[in-house]
Amino acid sequence: MARYLKSVCRLCRRENEKLFLKGERCFSDKCSFERRPYPPGQHGQRRIKFSEYGLRLREKQKARRVYGILERQFRKYFAMADQQKGVTGENLLKILERRLDNVVYRMGFSVTRAEARLLVRHNHVMVNDRRVNIPSYLIKEGDTVSIREKNRSMLKIKSALESTERKGFPAWVDVNSQEMKGVYKNIPTKEDLGPMINEQLIVEFYSR
Repeated sequence: MARYLKSVCRLCRRENEKLFLKGERCFSDKCSFERRPYPPGQHGQRRIKFSEYGLRLREKQKARRVYGILERQFRKYFAMADQQKGVTGENLLKILERRLDNVVYRMGFSVTRAEARLLVRHNHVMVNDRRVNIPSYLIKEGDTVSIREKNRSMLKIKSALESTERKGFPAWVDVNSQEMKGVYKNIPTKEDLGPMINEQLIVEFYSR
């Protein structure tokens, strides 16, 4: 499957917002967005006025880049959310939050979602004591996600856990750092996730 392989710092600059795609670097003085807070490219410093379509497109692109998903799969998730009961935009965010790579990131086993995806693909992660290597696998409430016992000595995972412990774990996961195991207690609500993504603009983009 195709993946974006260029500098992810350009994505933050393009969306004019920190997307926290580089882990600890995003909190340091090395952050490219802090140094150059304008879109990349030759004309990046020019003032840009977006149309209504442009605003909706940028919000959709931002959500895709935050979760590391390509357009085809993102559109599939939107169709799933649209078929479910409730508010389509909130349903979409709930589906994205249930992805295994995202849950691994939220539990602190990695510092970025891209790194979490690698852990899953390389068979380091277990769900309910069964090995799962599909990053898009959707976690259910009450599922247990853990690192395989033979991989718990990896310094990268230990370092990521220590970093997340300092910042605090999300309220919807219960993590045991010593055993490198966590329980997905419940699906987060829009209030839990905060205002970073305006899901209504995404709904308007696909409903045009």
